[in-house]
Amino acid sequence: MLQKPKGTYDIYGDKAIEVLYLKKLIEALMDKYNASYFETPIFESSELFHRGVGETTDIVSKETYDFKDRGDRNLTLRPEGTAGIVRSFIENKLYADSLPLKAWYFGPMFRYERPQAGRYREFYQFGFEAFGSNDPMMDAEVIGIIVNLFNILGLKGIKVNINTLGDKESRENYRKALLDYFKPYLNDLCEDCKKRYEKNPLRILDCKVDKENEIMKNAPKMVDYLNEESKNHFEKVKEYLDALNIDYTINSNIVRGLDYYTHTVFEVEADIKGFGSQNVLAAGGRYDHLVEFIGGPSVPGVGFALGLERLLLALEKEGIDIKEKEPLDVYIFGASKEEKKYILSLGNTLRMNGFNVEIDYNNKSFKSNFKKADSLLAKYIIIIGEEEVKSKILTVKNNKTKEEYKVKLDNLIEFLDEKLGDDDED
Repeated sequence: MLQKPKGTYDIYGDKAIEVLYLKKLIEALMDKYNASYFETPIFESSELFHRGVGETTDIVSKETYDFKDRGDRNLTLRPEGTAGIVRSFIENKLYADSLPLKAWYFGPMFRYERPQAGRYREFYQFGFEAFGSNDPMMDAEVIGIIVNLFNILGLKGIKVNINTLGDKESRENYRKALLDYFKPYLNDLCEDCKKRYEKNPLRILDCKVDKENEIMKNAPKMVDYLNEESKNHFEKVKEYLDALNIDYTINSNIVRGLDYYTHTVFEVEADIKGFGSQNVLAAGGRYDHLVEFIGGPSVPGVGFALGLERLLLALEKEGIDIKEKEPLDVYIFGASKEEKKYILSLGNTLRMNGFNVEIDYNNKSFKSNFKKADSLLAKYIIIIGEEEVKSKILTVKNNKTKEEYKVKLDNLIEFLDEKLGDDDED
């Protein structure tokens, strides 16, 4: 029997209800922030991710799905969303439009990592990117989006951790300090960190193997190497977070796993029972030089991403149920096979007039049809028999009160509009 690949999963039933609920909620929230929906290809040129995400990151060095197509082109299944959005921003010359531009995306990403609770090789991300403003106020608002989403969902113990990587000058000063500090300890570091030392020593601080090593804990802190401009940016971010009433903690160990970040970086977690130390649900930061690095003009950016699977697992652990099924407006079935064409036509007419409708396709018994209507949470049932077809007067039943009505076919839409409107008010 054929089975799905390791590290993937099917979306159906309750899982589909949850995913669609989250997408609708996110879409509604993004409308509030005047953000535009973006969808980029699932695979892109490998160079985009190797340049944009960073050669020294674990994502590119270990986790990307790379392949050659029949034209011998190097392609990669997207491991994250930002690089593709930036490529689209450049290719479609969106920098020529009125800025800032706020973009959001929702879709599958792919990384070859060890499958575990809430982590898969094919996984869904919701992400947000804002281009065209280097104002610290935008950093704070981006963090505020995550906090607002988690509050809407009812998550408790939301905690924001922030740090700064400074501008180019500050980062270069910090890089030199790290090179000097780690040089005597190279033999005590893991093999990956030895490679990071040569290419990007900041990535050593993000090591999962040596994170508890005393060498790491005593490493120089970025805050000590910030120039005045970088200090001022970070201070303003904190002031704006205060204005939004968002509690935060400064965590100097946050460097994020991607090479493109500058200035503000952050992680947002919630106090989830059973998650242990892996409570981070969303993360991101500012990337003022990424657009230029990928081939566009100098346009600053800031954004975040969160994994849907991790968020759904957090909601489950907290007992927050978002699986509530939407009620059906109308369920239609017939007394015999003779009414099938009539039922099909009536169902189509009602759907095109804005009603959610299901019909009986399999000529079930009356008892089975009523049971089916109950399982679909149908508000009204329409029963079609020979007499109804001839007279064009339909039997419409309120599935809650069990009250029956005789309604002329020509008046059916008006009748359902009125009754369903009344039900919604109740």
